[in-house]
Amino acid sequence: MALPGTPQADGPLSVLIATTYRKENIMIQTRRKTIQHSAVVAGLLAASGLFPQYALAFNAKAFEAKSVADALKAIGVGAPVESKEVSITGPDIAENGAVVPLGASTTLAGAKQLLLLVEKNPNTLVALFTLTDSVDANVTTRAKMGQSSDVYAVAIMGDGRALFAKKEVKVTLGGCGG
Repeated sequence: MALPGTPQADGPLSVLIATTYRKENIMIQTRRKTIQHSAVVAGLLAASGLFPQYALAFNAKAFEAKSVADALKAIGVGAPVESKEVSITGPDIAENGAVVPLGASTTLAGAKQLLLLVEKNPNTLVALFTLTDSVDANVTTRAKMGQSSDVYAVAIMGDGRALFAKKEVKVTLGGCGG
């Protein structure tokens, strides 16, 4: 007895083909059902508001800001103050502006956010990391840089203060269309 859509063969080979077909068909149906069930669960979680609050807390105005001051204003902090407790890591010269490794850290307790800003990028705010007391305030990422620019690491404290460190990164090949 041949299953629809299975190759025809005689003898023990036909049993092997039919068994393999059934197993693959069951696996595909199981995978398909799993994806469908996951989509339903995600939809229910989104509708009930059970997603983590930070997943929905995207600050579009801050990421669309064209200057450091505008980005900080959109986040809700005033002028930052330079501090030795905030540090920034990155190359002095980036050969490819499309992938510039940058990092920010602070030794101060009570930091609520760490930001990375590139002054001469079309959109200044590169990354915003929300911290808790159980997280080490040390983050890294890669950013696109269109040209040589000052890069800022800003630590926003629980009391609303903004502290920063600055570093100049020279780019030899621009990553934002340059």
